[in-house]
Amino acid sequence: MSTNHHSFHLDVTPRTEFTRSSLHQLRQSGRVPAVIYGGDSGNLAVHVDVRELVKVVRTGRSEFFDLKVEGGHSFPVLIKEIQQREGKIIHVDFQQVSKNKTIRVKMPVHYTGTAKGTKVGGVLQIQATELEVEGLPDVLPASIEIDISALDAGDKLLAADVKLPKGLIMHEQADELLASIVMTRMSDEDTELEAAGTEAAPAAEAKPANAAQ
Repeated sequence: MSTNHHSFHLDVTPRTEFTRSSLHQLRQSGRVPAVIYGGDSGNLAVHVDVRELVKVVRTGRSEFFDLKVEGGHSFPVLIKEIQQREGKIIHVDFQQVSKNKTIRVKMPVHYTGTAKGTKVGGVLQIQATELEVEGLPDVLPASIEIDISALDAGDKLLAADVKLPKGLIMHEQADELLASIVMTRMSDEDTELEAAGTEAAPAAEAKPANAAQ
């Protein structure tokens, strides 16, 4: 696998056998069976080196990269689906894309910064970890970063509040709740009432020093 600015290049080999034993042999030899969808000539079954595949997966599933088919052409794809078993990748689906045609993808969200409200007893609650957006493959980032530093106690972050990178279109409802700051400590008013109640409580009567034992 090699990198070239935004794109990654991954080599794959066409599959010629489709028995259960052949799939087992592929995985035992460090290869992962895969299918490429969306090609002009139909779907194509291939296999790929698992170590090289993992390197691509770590960059973010929303980034497109080039597949180089042994004995064939190179074309851009996205990872459509990954199947895992016991933490190991056992199958992957690629979706062929056009660099000149927009696509809709679910993109992971990374929240950055420390919310102001968490410094006064609030707790950050995350409701969404990905957003559906549309854009040309060449402008899709690996993830969407959202700075939550300004969120104060009681504040909510909605999809409408997110400023997407240039060239991306949001495909979520404007009122979709992404995150919020919820207070868990007592309010100042409750604290004052509790303090007042403590002060008003009668002190225990002291026992006279000459009281009978």
